[in-house]
Amino acid sequence: MKTRCEWSGTDPLMVAYHDTEWGVPVRDDQRQFEFLTLESAQAGLSWATVLRKRENYRKAFAEFDVEKVARFTPARIEKLLLNPGIIRNRLKVAAAVSNAQAFLRVQEEFGSFNKYIWGFVGGKTIQNNVRKRGDVKATSKESDALSADLRKRGFKFVGSTIMYAHMQAAGLVNDHQVTCFRYKACR
Repeated sequence: MKTRCEWSGTDPLMVAYHDTEWGVPVRDDQRQFEFLTLESAQAGLSWATVLRKRENYRKAFAEFDVEKVARFTPARIEKLLLNPGIIRNRLKVAAAVSNAQAFLRVQEEFGSFNKYIWGFVGGKTIQNNVRKRGDVKATSKESDALSADLRKRGFKFVGSTIMYAHMQAAGLVNDHQVTCFRYKACR
């Protein structure tokens, strides 16, 4: 039996996410936008809730095509708010659209969102040595800086805790427990 991070539990969806995605370095802008959108939607909810709705988000948010989402109109936002397959929080849905617009501005300024976000960790994954679940931080100086800069650029739902979760998910930080079978693979 494989040893995993304690948070992955036994839910097959969470286990599959842990085993194949969480902590794997993401260098693709579309994937970064997907994770950013999902992490922002998760604020105040469990990650399992978001994962269960992920496929619905893909359909509702144009396969996370940032250029298409940036053009969503107020009428499209109203339609999304009727979709039971996503988290129907007006502020979060509107934030996904305004974040897409801000994301495009970052791409234009830096050449890619990846170049921008990986700059906060010096271009390489921060390797933490997590022994038990309680050792995992909720924020870091890097997530504080990223959050502040994103807010300055007009992003919403990008507090330091949300951004630290994004950094973990997108492999900017390796917070797999050292006993987890994924720890070495994500180094």
